[in-house]
Amino acid sequence: MDQTAVVRTQLTVPLRLSDGFTATARVFTFQGLADGGEHLALGLGDRSVAPVASADGPPPLVRLHSECLTGDVFGSQRCDCGPQLREAVERIDERGGYVLYLRQEGRGIGLYAKLDAYALQDAGLDTYDANVALGYAKDLRDYTVAAQMLHALGETRVDLLSNNPDKACQLDRLGVTVASRVPTAVHVSPANHRYLSAKAQRGAHTLDLSSSPVERPGA
Repeated sequence: MDQTAVVRTQLTVPLRLSDGFTATARVFTFQGLADGGEHLALGLGDRSVAPVASADGPPPLVRLHSECLTGDVFGSQRCDCGPQLREAVERIDERGGYVLYLRQEGRGIGLYAKLDAYALQDAGLDTYDANVALGYAKDLRDYTVAAQMLHALGETRVDLLSNNPDKACQLDRLGVTVASRVPTAVHVSPANHRYLSAKAQRGAHTLDLSSSPVERPGA
């Protein structure tokens, strides 16, 4: 990773999530990110005041969360993105660390293409084959900017909140040591069971669907 990013602005933002959970976040913007995107870091817990270098202390808990308008904002149950973001904010607020909100909608293919992929999934393809049928790779996400953001915040060692081993592999390769990978809960519902099964079987996500009760609407 040759390009260096720096913090552009930082400010305190009080959060109130849709279920009423509240937290205080220190929101960071950056300049010099490799893809020129408007990615955000939300410092929570002890990182809600200012960056705290962790070389001599426990590493921060970090979630690399790819933007999902349908799940994060509108509560779509076709994926588990909204519940994962909600879980991450609370767990990181308790522990101290960052949510990196990465503008990589649809595993990097964009919002409209993701909706096109949904239509193909309704016709029988799984989430990976749908992307390929549209002319994309199964997963286009690149975490170079995430590593740049962490370096800009003074963090070179993290505990990673994720079920996706590719995130840890990419961060390690980009100069951020993943001290441990902390699994998220399995947020399975009737609407997303097939999607999560594909992630477990084809994307190597550590998801044990056999022992996870399916969440029923309204439960």
